[in-house]
Amino acid sequence: MEARERSGTEIIRAFCACWSTLDAAALANYFTEDGTYYNMPSVPTQGRANIEQFIAAFSASWTKTDWEILNILEQGSVVIAERVDRIMLGDKAVELPCCGVFELENGKIKVWRDYFDLNTYMKALG
Repeated sequence: MEARERSGTEIIRAFCACWSTLDAAALANYFTEDGTYYNMPSVPTQGRANIEQFIAAFSASWTKTDWEILNILEQGSVVIAERVDRIMLGDKAVELPCCGVFELENGKIKVWRDYFDLNTYMKALG
């Protein structure tokens, strides 16, 4: 019996759940080898190895995170996920509303554009 191919929605739900592990290598593995992560307040990061380094660097001070998906839509190879990312940095809590647009290719993330207000994150840090 052949394994059923996962839908884009299933892939992105698994990716968002994986963030709770804070494992940059596991998260980067969701991307194609030449994938792009465009964290909108910064410049795009391209290539799986660079994405892993980028994730490891910005999440290094995180002690916990949980991403709640509020709405998720899939059309063709595009998945859009509206989320609230709950992040702990030591004793500081951040609730960050986000919207991610994911373009998938062969079961991997080819492009991820994440939109959020950086000031919301910075204000929570004090």
